[in-house]
Amino acid sequence: MRQLKLIWDFRGPAAEKTAEHHVIHLKEYIAINKLDITIVEMETISDMHTLAYLVVAESEMKPIRDALKPHRGQVYSGE
Repeated sequence: MRQLKLIWDFRGPAAEKTAEHHVIHLKEYIAINKLDITIVEMETISDMHTLAYLVVAESEMKPIRDALKPHRGQVYSGE
């Protein structure tokens, strides 16, 4: 089954701290809703761009996408 990476982009001088904080909220959402999501991380692209993301099965993506409103998504390749 295909996995999708739901991504939230944060830009500016506080991007890294904001993404860090967003990851905490994503993990809380997963725990509250008892979801089987194990990949929730952040990635620093540059000093002015950091992203937070989670990886979800394609079949379970729509309600999570609608509830959390990620900025974008892509197929997760496991890299």
